[in-house]
Amino acid sequence: MAWALGIILITLFLDQSTKIYIKLNYPLSGYGVPPIIDWGFFKLLFVENKGMAMGAKLNDFIPFLSEDTGKLILSLFRIVAIFGLGYWLWDTIKKQSGTLLNWALALIFAGALGNIIDSILYGVLFTDSYGQIAEIFPEKGYAPLFYGHVVDMLQFPLVEWTWPSWIPWIGGDNYLFFQYIFNIADTAISTGVGILIAFNKKIFSKPDSLPSS
Repeated sequence: MAWALGIILITLFLDQSTKIYIKLNYPLSGYGVPPIIDWGFFKLLFVENKGMAMGAKLNDFIPFLSEDTGKLILSLFRIVAIFGLGYWLWDTIKKQSGTLLNWALALIFAGALGNIIDSILYGVLFTDSYGQIAEIFPEKGYAPLFYGHVVDMLQFPLVEWTWPSWIPWIGGDNYLFFQYIFNIADTAISTGVGILIAFNKKIFSKPDSLPSS
């Protein structure tokens, strides 16, 4: 339990401190605006994600939902999911199911909780960041409770190329490999899921049954 709590608290601290620092020191990174840091293979930006992974929104898949309704459903689903993850983590610790599983679930839980804090609270805790630096604890935030945006800032654009002109539809277009922008919470979730996948057999293997007398 101590290790799991330690992982969760450290991840949450790193995630929220970087997000709050970005919010209180930079406006949103717009088109034509240079990155905060640009080392070629790594860029520090400031974007806000209103939806799910890679910017997808629920109303992209269910067209009859409005964007606000989709956002509210997504926030409520995240809350339910975090309770489910919390119970799973508590149950594995109680059953002493193994260190790898505990660490993986602690990372996923911490990452999910970090992004939930953005979605639920940031709209009322901050003013908007469009063309300006946000203020904290305003009289009125940029969005109601449950309608906040997740702060993303990390990008590793590893390779960029132009598709040959003879390729249909995409010929001549530029392509940036790993163009997605993410945050520390996303990294924690991906690491936890990676542990579950890489050590699947070890984590979920059933113990050998005892020989009968």
